[in-house]
Amino acid sequence: MPTRAPPLPKRPDTCPFVTRPQSAALQFALPLGAGVKYLSWLLKAAIFFTVFAFALNNQDAVRLHFFFGTYWDAPLVLVVLAALVIGLALGVAVMLPLWLRARRSARLAAAPEAAPNPAAAGRVGLDETPPHGI
Repeated sequence: MPTRAPPLPKRPDTCPFVTRPQSAALQFALPLGAGVKYLSWLLKAAIFFTVFAFALNNQDAVRLHFFFGTYWDAPLVLVVLAALVIGLALGVAVMLPLWLRARRSARLAAAPEAAPNPAAAGRVGLDETPPHGI
């Protein structure tokens, strides 16, 4: 039977590969992801103000013609927003079965397979006692 390597420790403070900072000044420094967090907020704010300026510049009324002579008068930004929401809903509806199938297959792949029971299959091993004393 092959030998297995010992399991890695679970706590990072006992792991030999994790080192602690040598000076007290390094212990109180900002983590590396802090700058990315502020950059992310800046990008979100820029996108929000761009969309807000688009909405302010496109307040003109447009007429959207449907079938049988019906139409809808609405601001252009509302029509664009409705098209975005409808496209998003259709995209999610199309992708949902694929996402669920991928989650199911990942869950089945991660589940440990049950060891076959030779007694249940009708085969009894040499070191096992026969079922029901037979």
